[in-house]
Amino acid sequence: MAMHSPSGQHSRCLNCGFEAPGGDDAWVRLEVPGLGRMTQCPECESTNVMTGR
Repeated sequence: MAMHSPSGQHSRCLNCGFEAPGGDDAWVRLEVPGLGRMTQCPECESTNVMTGR
């Protein structure tokens, strides 16, 4: 069963569970050469983030 947030726009860190709206300033944005833009969790610094759509 899929979890669904009320807005449907939340992103979640798959490492620590941190959640915030997708595109929110809480998320860290990284430019990684060869990979492009990545989202990083501000809590645990993981880039294993499921972005909201």
